[in-house]
Amino acid sequence: MAEIITMPRLSDTMTEGVVAQWLKKVGDKISEGDILAEIETDKATMEFESFNEGTLLYIGLKDGESAPVDSLLAIIGEEGEDIDAIIKEFKAAVPSGSKAPEVAKAPESPKVPEKAAVIAEPVKVAETAQAPVTANDSSGRVIASPLAKKIAEEKGINLNTVSGTGEGGRIVKSDVENYVPATVSATATVSAPIVSGTESFEETPNSQMRKTIARRLAESKFTAPHYYLMLEINMDNAIESRKLINELPDTKVSFNDIVVKASAIALKKHPKVNSQWFDDRTRVNHHVNVGVAVAVEDGLVVPVIRFTDQKSMTQIGAEVKDMAGRAKTKKLTPAEMEGSTFTVSNLGMFGISEFTSIINQPNSAILSVGAIIQKPVVKNGEIVIGNTMKVTLACDHRTVDGATGSAFLQTLKHFIENPVTMLA
Repeated sequence: MAEIITMPRLSDTMTEGVVAQWLKKVGDKISEGDILAEIETDKATMEFESFNEGTLLYIGLKDGESAPVDSLLAIIGEEGEDIDAIIKEFKAAVPSGSKAPEVAKAPESPKVPEKAAVIAEPVKVAETAQAPVTANDSSGRVIASPLAKKIAEEKGINLNTVSGTGEGGRIVKSDVENYVPATVSATATVSAPIVSGTESFEETPNSQMRKTIARRLAESKFTAPHYYLMLEINMDNAIESRKLINELPDTKVSFNDIVVKASAIALKKHPKVNSQWFDDRTRVNHHVNVGVAVAVEDGLVVPVIRFTDQKSMTQIGAEVKDMAGRAKTKKLTPAEMEGSTFTVSNLGMFGISEFTSIINQPNSAILSVGAIIQKPVVKNGEIVIGNTMKVTLACDHRTVDGATGSAFLQTLKHFIENPVTMLA
């Protein structure tokens, strides 16, 4: 008997999915556990395996097409089995006013015409300025009132260009005061240059991940009252400590690992920063799960280092490297991106000295980490060359007050400037 396979719900926030790639085709023999397709969710691209055996009789969505959860994805049954009635029954079960799931498609990008040339015709503007009418005596002298002459002299107006409205064309006061210089001569022709070109653009459908990122960031920015605290940290000791740590066998620690570890310990000392806001309650977490923002092709994902405060910098570095690598190939599972209580976003490797981030809700704060900059600093009353790094803490004012956020940053600064204190 034929079995209907529907679009699975692969994450708690998934409402629709995209078939990234079919790994089987109609007519293939399917065994239980076979991977049918790769499904792109709002968080990752995941393999979808079959729980049925038989022949793949029908595929409802092509590669790249999307449909809501529980839409018709495929039908598996006995070879040669008639499935037309099953498809019709499934269509009939679709609520009135909604699309049939099996034909749901990803939004198609508008076709760009091969030529979209917009050519401006030559524009010729020819104005014939009426020659000013002036009164001249037999010697060619302009006839104007004394007051008109005085005003013209003050304004630098050539009376030969002024039309007179007085008796016999005599130039009077009002003629000079109302005089507007002609901008186009009687014979001038102004030609606009011919503009010719091709307007073009490229559009691609927004992925499920991109749409989810956009929705969540907008919700966070416009619902959580953000405020920002910035602190500059002396990195001289951190640079030396990292150098010594990395000389140990099988040890590799980055500056980001130091920041993540320091953040985790500081959160234990300032639990209100490790809190989460809900409409009817505030949750203060006693565990510390630090999310580390990772840039991917479709935007940003946040893999989570669980119980970060209990792990060494080497362990943190290994986990971040592993999950960042899998994030770029969309191989992270939704579970690995859930449950963060705080987030660290680092753009220092791109040379960004300081920036602000949008809080990854329902967390109460996110730390933005800039590049280490070498510059003149004052030490023991003398100007010397030092290494500093700026960090910016974005806080949700509903849960984290300014004094609380500031105290957290001071503790964070202490640990980063003295990495040896985190080894105890």
